[in-house]
Amino acid sequence: QLLEAKASLSLAQTQHALQLQQAKAQINNMVPKKQFEQLQNTLREEQCKTQQLQESLQQQAEQTCRQLVRSQEEHEHLLQAAVEQAEGLEHSLRNAEAVLAERAAQLRDAQAQLSRNKVLIEELRGENRRFAMALQAAELKQKSMEEKNQLLEEQASALKQLIGKITPASLS
Repeated sequence: QLLEAKASLSLAQTQHALQLQQAKAQINNMVPKKQFEQLQNTLREEQCKTQQLQESLQQQAEQTCRQLVRSQEEHEHLLQAAVEQAEGLEHSLRNAEAVLAERAAQLRDAQAQLSRNKVLIEELRGENRRFAMALQAAELKQKSMEEKNQLLEEQASALKQLIGKITPASLS
């Protein structure tokens, strides 16, 4: 619309200039008064149209400017929200990694204890059946912890991938 209005304004100005030249030429050629007055009226009308077109262009330019400012503010809000979300995810990942490290340490401790228990159970197997059952329970606990550890590692990997995807998107 701005381009059309500018083109209309340019055309009106060109027509106005031509009419002014024609009017001057006619005055020089002793144009009749009635025709001169008509040309003056036409000139005034064209000047009014030109004024209206300029005002319309100014209003459109101001409206476009306001829309651009609103759009820029929306983009800044979206970018801020994405940055905050990425920071939240990083915090969650650090927490998950800390939990995973703690659980891994617990698992290593449990595995070391299990190894010691196996040696003792082998020595005492013939003497005490109850120790054999404790060994079986400890092995089940170890398997459960390994499964939990595996699940935590998969979750940590998924969180790292998600952050890897979100961080470049928020920066762009």
